[in-house]
Amino acid sequence: MKGKFITFEGGEGVGKTTQLAMIRSYLETQGVDAVFLREPGGNAISEKIRNIILDVNNVGMTGMCEAMLYSASRAQLVEAVIKPALEKGKLVVCDRFIDSTYAYQGVARGLGADKVDMLNRLACGDIMPDLTVFLDLPPKLAFARKGGADATDRLEQEGESFHERVYEGYLQACKSYPDRIARVDCSGEAIATHKKIVDLLRQRGIV
Repeated sequence: MKGKFITFEGGEGVGKTTQLAMIRSYLETQGVDAVFLREPGGNAISEKIRNIILDVNNVGMTGMCEAMLYSASRAQLVEAVIKPALEKGKLVVCDRFIDSTYAYQGVARGLGADKVDMLNRLACGDIMPDLTVFLDLPPKLAFARKGGADATDRLEQEGESFHERVYEGYLQACKSYPDRIARVDCSGEAIATHKKIVDLLRQRGIV
């Protein structure tokens, strides 16, 4: 029996880490056998690639180099972790996946949808999310809530206009894939957002 694959998306500071922790606790109480991953990362090789991508000293990294590093990390994660877990019938929950590449590199970096789609097809094959939860919060509000950009994260340091383009990229993805991507307003309290996500997972027959 094939498992289900859920991804969580959103810009910096929208509360993905908090919501994923709450969903993990909820699934444990429901007795759901779930695997939680993050991108880039999720296994030893991909975590090393993550360190290169986010290193604040790598300011000269081109958009295409960045996109290809993300894809390399994703290809390893899909083959080594996601595909085997789905084949065992497990629920896989991943913090970021293909839509991050579209929003950050495709739109914000200006690479375009075609190049990003090609990279994603190479990295993922036929492994696509059954559901993507987009935590919707404009970047100005998100950064205010988290207390500013993380000085140790190269992408967070990109500036307001870059993150506005990322947000626009996510909105475009929502329009392009309305059946897969569910837009969740996360401007309220964390527990209210959590309840919306649980309701969504129930509606989609995932829990």
